[in-house]
Amino acid sequence: MTRDDPGARDAMEAAEDLPQLDATALVETAELEAQVKEMYRQVADEEDAELHFETGRVLAERLGYPSDVLDRIPAEAIDSFAGVGYHFDLAAIGEGARVLDLGSGSGTDVFFAAWQVGESGGVVGVDFTPEQVRKATRLRDAAGVGWAEFAEGPIDDLPFEDASFDVVISNGVINLSPVKARVFSEAARVLRPGGRLALADIVSAKPLKEKTRRNTELWAACIAGAIPRRNYAEAIEQTGLDVGTIRENDYRFISDRALDACSTYGVESVSLVAEKASA
Repeated sequence: MTRDDPGARDAMEAAEDLPQLDATALVETAELEAQVKEMYRQVADEEDAELHFETGRVLAERLGYPSDVLDRIPAEAIDSFAGVGYHFDLAAIGEGARVLDLGSGSGTDVFFAAWQVGESGGVVGVDFTPEQVRKATRLRDAAGVGWAEFAEGPIDDLPFEDASFDVVISNGVINLSPVKARVFSEAARVLRPGGRLALADIVSAKPLKEKTRRNTELWAACIAGAIPRRNYAEAIEQTGLDVGTIRENDYRFISDRALDACSTYGVESVSLVAEKASA
């Protein structure tokens, strides 16, 4: 299809009416989960796979992670880093805080937060890819960071009590969920009054057409799950959180297929912070 093709125009117009925050009618969730787990198993195992995105320390430094802090994080964790932005300045994590990382992968952000909260605080990372959790736990034990924990599970059904955390963070993960409204609701639930949600994620300038959104391989590549920035921010605010800063990140996909989607739909990385009202 060309840009002037009526069929292409019709598909783009129809995309406006597709559900954005709950895509369970568009994708088979079991198939999507299998695709995501397999892709991030490859990332955890550092396999020489053809990925649509960059990983590793060079990426982390370009996104804004300070080198001196990265030096304190297990190198194996950073080798599997697949984040899409920097958000720790927005998170403003203080010593003694309780922090939850949604989609913690091999643990780069958990270890980063652990050095910010110190031994008087605590950090928990949740991820549903077993290989990522096992790797992160092994690295935690080897590094002696006993105030960091890792748990296997979904980010849309958290096993924590209400108001359990001072800060919730996430990096490049919520776009992978077909039930984003539920993820944001859970994040708001576990935040204490006055707490912050700080994240980096992939969004779009306009809705993706149905054929693209039904492609589970592109979902796992952090493309097909992107929703318009306005819908993303509105969904967070619907949970009662107040969205503050939203900024674009210097993030680049690397495959031709991903770059084409970025050009067609304005797919980009943003970091943002939202605050829960004080009691």
